Amino acid sequence: MNIIKYPAKEDWKEIVKRPHLDLSQLNTTVEAVLGDVKNHGDAAVKRYEEKFDHAHLDHLAVTEEEIKEAEQLVSLELRHSIELAHHNIAAFHEAQKFTGSKIETVKGVTCWQKSVPIEKVGLYIPGGTAPLFSTVLMLATPAKIAGCKDIVLCSPPNSEGKLNPAILVAAKIAGVNKIFKCGGVQAIGAMAYGTESIPKVYKIFGPGNQYVMAAKQQVSLHEVAIDMPAGPSEVCVIADENSNPTFVAADLLSQAEHGIDSQVILITTSEDMLNKVKDEVNVQLAQLPRCEIAAKTLENSQLVLVHDSQEAIDLSNTYAPEHLILATDNYEELANKVINAGSVFMGKYACESAGDYASGTNHTLPTHQYALAYSGVNLDTYNRKVTFQHLTEDGIRSIGKAVVCMAEGEQLEAHANAMRVRIQSLKK
Repeated sequence: MNIIKYPAKEDWKEIVKRPHLDLSQLNTTVEAVLGDVKNHGDAAVKRYEEKFDHAHLDHLAVTEEEIKEAEQLVSLELRHSIELAHHNIAAFHEAQKFTGSKIETVKGVTCWQKSVPIEKVGLYIPGGTAPLFSTVLMLATPAKIAGCKDIVLCSPPNSEGKLNPAILVAAKIAGVNKIFKCGGVQAIGAMAYGTESIPKVYKIFGPGNQYVMAAKQQVSLHEVAIDMPAGPSEVCVIADENSNPTFVAADLLSQAEHGIDSQVILITTSEDMLNKVKDEVNVQLAQLPRCEIAAKTLENSQLVLVHDSQEAIDLSNTYAPEHLILATDNYEELANKVINAGSVFMGKYACESAGDYASGTNHTLPTHQYALAYSGVNLDTYNRKVTFQHLTEDGIRSIGKAVVCMAEGEQLEAHANAMRVRIQSLKK
């Protein structure tokens, strides 16, 4: 990891940079695959499944028999863990339900909002080296609570044409009603355009590799909404002289093992702690099954020594991390100063893994500094707010003249006339 001591504020821009990939060729490839899926539907999807996932598929939809088979393959301990996580995620998101109030803005004018669920949502769940069944819970649970009618899930199959059993079990527990064996760019295209088997959705959710994220961004230009622009995973840990270096190193490595384009940053006020964490990272790294991936990530990562906790939180807010761990004695004081972060973990026992799996908060979060402007997935992400207004005769008297005046000021005569005829009707 790169060690940076007492950086000047003008150097922070370099510290907060994420690993950069040249996406020009990637975007061309993604565009071609999306066009093929749009024009040839299921046939194109199956062709790409054979090419990229080495799976020959007669049917894309997962059958009830496959779900029952998956339930037999998942251990009782894992099933109970999934059920516990689902319970906590549901409890947290249930508490986010919107209750709109009717407001009389002026006499005779009443305005209010109603929360309306998105009818058709698509969930993308990565498979590959790390099948993210936890993401099924994070995406499907709030969708079900929101009241989405169609919850469509796509995930890449293995070479035998089967989905990971835990993904299927989590999908059933969380209430997914349509599951398809389909991964990568072709899955995003199928949900965006619709095929003979896979229905078109109105919004697509979920993480993925650079190809998947590029596909989501391309289809969002014309076809569907997406949850957020996102990229590789990241964590920032703020530590002081009393932090636990074993815990801190474990937290850094928990994100480093995601992929070689991930990034981890330690910001600390203690040089002794920096050195202890550096040594502990090396010890733990050697024991990880995914040590080669994590080691590559560490090349993009920093250990930063700063003067005090205020400088630490200021640098963190500039970085705008996906995950922020406050492993300091004064974590509550620092938490009050957090402005830019996807999800915050307070105190030495709040490891980021807790939020990834079972504490109840959502782990689908903005990365790549998008936390400056975006929230993580929550119940509102699955809803639209429809506004309503009701005007009485008193309402016309209250705002009628102002509406006419403003419309005339913008030279929109038809707008002015729509209100003018109502004002005139009150005089009769």
